[in-house]
Amino acid sequence: MNKIKYIFVLLITFLSCKDEPKQFSAAALNDTFIAQNGDEVTFQSILDKHQGKTIVIDVWASWCSDCIKGMPKVKTLQANNPEVAYVFLSLDREQGGAWHRGIAKYQVNGDHYFMPNAKDCDFADFLNISWIPRYLVINKAGEIVVFNVIEADDDKLIKAIKN
Repeated sequence: MNKIKYIFVLLITFLSCKDEPKQFSAAALNDTFIAQNGDEVTFQSILDKHQGKTIVIDVWASWCSDCIKGMPKVKTLQANNPEVAYVFLSLDREQGGAWHRGIAKYQVNGDHYFMPNAKDCDFADFLNISWIPRYLVINKAGEIVVFNVIEADDDKLIKAIKN
């Protein structure tokens, strides 16, 4: 009986392990964001702006208490890794107002973009966002090397930046 339980647990574990993507889908790359200055840009153009650099992407919102609590860790990450590009994607409910106030209030340094369709867009579908903050790391070759961590001081994220 114990063998059956053991095999069942292994099977469930194996089936639940899904390879994390190394590249963004075409639909996610073509999704539209709003830059801080109001310009519409595609996610591909955001990545192109930082081509050849390691990129940390932080999906956040000014109303998210975990995002705010994590900001000191993000600042430490930035201080320890100034050569990395930091891209912040906001899930705030409106383009102006709270989003801009949150950036100023928490002194969030980096490139900022608003997701006008929040979780109802191809980019969010690709990420399958279930929690924020959500951090991704894109290496210098443009590959996703960290797909889903929720802490800015996660060892997986730190190691990916250092490689």
